[in-house]
Amino acid sequence: MYNFLLTLLLIDCVLITIAVLMQPSKTNDAMSALTGGADDLFAKQKPRGFEAFMQKTTVVLGVIFFLLALALVWLSSH
Repeated sequence: MYNFLLTLLLIDCVLITIAVLMQPSKTNDAMSALTGGADDLFAKQKPRGFEAFMQKTTVVLGVIFFLLALALVWLSSH
């Protein structure tokens, strides 16, 4: 059981890395990097389409990672 959960955790780690790297960047130009994006302070919009999907996927994979890590800790202590 421990080895199975460890394998799932490693697969989840790879998937989280891929999901984070596939997310679109938020900065539009070099000036927003220098100003810290202050121009977009009041231009908050809800993510749509691919960006929303990638954010949800990253959150789900993060929750799975956390639960698998807790399960592995519990199994190793018992």
